[in-house]
Amino acid sequence: MSTFACDKPLRFINPDYQTPATQRLREIFDPASLAAVGQIGLCEQADVQAAIDAANAAQQSWRLVDAKSRAGLLHQLANRIEQDHACNREAARLMTLEMGKPFAESMGELANCAPIFRYYAEMARDDAGKVAGTTQAGSFQHVRYEPYGVSVHIMPFNFPILLMCWTVAASLAAGNACIIKPAESTSLCTLKFMQHFRVLPAGLIACLPGDASTAQLLVQSDKTHAVAFTGSVAAGKAVAVACAERMKPSVIEAGGSDPMIISKHAPLDVAAAGAVTAAFHLSGQICTSAERFFVVEEVHDEFVARFAERTRALRIGHGLERTEIGPLVSQAARDKVMRLVADALEKGANLVCGGRIPPEQTVGWFYEPTILTGVNAEMAIFHEECFGPVAAICRVKNFDEAVRLANDSPFGLGASLFSTDLAEAMEAADRLEAGMVWVNNPLIDNDALPFGGWKMSGMGRELGRQGLDAFRRSKMVIIDHQPRIHDWWYPYNDDQFYRA
Repeated sequence: MSTFACDKPLRFINPDYQTPATQRLREIFDPASLAAVGQIGLCEQADVQAAIDAANAAQQSWRLVDAKSRAGLLHQLANRIEQDHACNREAARLMTLEMGKPFAESMGELANCAPIFRYYAEMARDDAGKVAGTTQAGSFQHVRYEPYGVSVHIMPFNFPILLMCWTVAASLAAGNACIIKPAESTSLCTLKFMQHFRVLPAGLIACLPGDASTAQLLVQSDKTHAVAFTGSVAAGKAVAVACAERMKPSVIEAGGSDPMIISKHAPLDVAAAGAVTAAFHLSGQICTSAERFFVVEEVHDEFVARFAERTRALRIGHGLERTEIGPLVSQAARDKVMRLVADALEKGANLVCGGRIPPEQTVGWFYEPTILTGVNAEMAIFHEECFGPVAAICRVKNFDEAVRLANDSPFGLGASLFSTDLAEAMEAADRLEAGMVWVNNPLIDNDALPFGGWKMSGMGRELGRQGLDAFRRSKMVIIDHQPRIHDWWYPYNDDQFYRA
């Protein structure tokens, strides 16, 4: 059986690693040291067609597997993920080298993958349709759920394996085959992880490294039938349009600029600690990172002081070292952060800490965790997704003003509140315009609850029952087991006609 190697371009069509047909190659570099990590091929039409053909052939058998047997195979996959420590450590190491995530967090990401396969294995067994109350005696009327066929999964760099598992687990459980297009910068770790899927039938899952043109080929093919996308708003729009033109269902998660409200009733020690994690976890490169802070004036100065003290204690360095803050994924990512900070400072914001490239890390795409105060709606950082280690703080008069400004955004992914006031907690849940609201515990997710946003942050949901429904379609079925002629069938009796 073929093996994975990061020094040559590969594609994966279960169970084999294969040399891709493409001649377009890309070198992968460590964003912390700028050292070469490996090489990928940017898959083109021949590679895409090979994966699509294999997936469609495999899905014809997979869709007929009974729910119990399908669940058993997904549990075997979960066992493999939990038990193959060598594969996981190498995938985590590659993730750190490719995109800079601290190694402990890479390992933590992989630790959360097996449970999602177990969850959807049982979810699909639990619910395969609904029997409705009949409209006619002797008629069995029900809806059943069936797979679409082949689903395409276009992945981001920040949680390249976990987010892939979220949608792939649901799609496989629903009876689909899956083709994964990983982010260019995290293709190696994703390819390594694919060896776990060898417990599944041949051809049922594939991984095709590539760029936007690879994704377009997958989305535009009439032999793929559903799409899951996580990434930027611009790319999400393009995918959604391409899917809409083909009446192809899609789940789009397009990021956000999440608000965090610090109430006058906030437990400030807890709030400061939570804010550090919410703003700077993964160097702020999380779609649900807290980017816009609205701090009520009674506690503003004390909160900022505590927040800054904790922020200055964070260690910056290579993800394979003892560190909390790794590099940004690319020079372009850091350039955007620097542009937004410079714009805010030019327009009157105050720099509390950070705001520079760390003097000790002049190689790589590092940027210090940054806190700005005095931020207002005139600044670009108030409206754009920063996706970097920057907390932009606005002083507000009260809770109501905080909610109003929090909602003043084209995004609506998540929103957070720190408060011990029950009324404020309930009001936040009611009034914040976001797909997810956290009170006193930001960034938490749950396999059993839907993940997704409002407004420009996307459409559709991952996780929970809605995450499974995203990859299956309904079919209404009506069976009359005692056939008879109904009185409303043609031709009408004379007494059924009405005089004009």
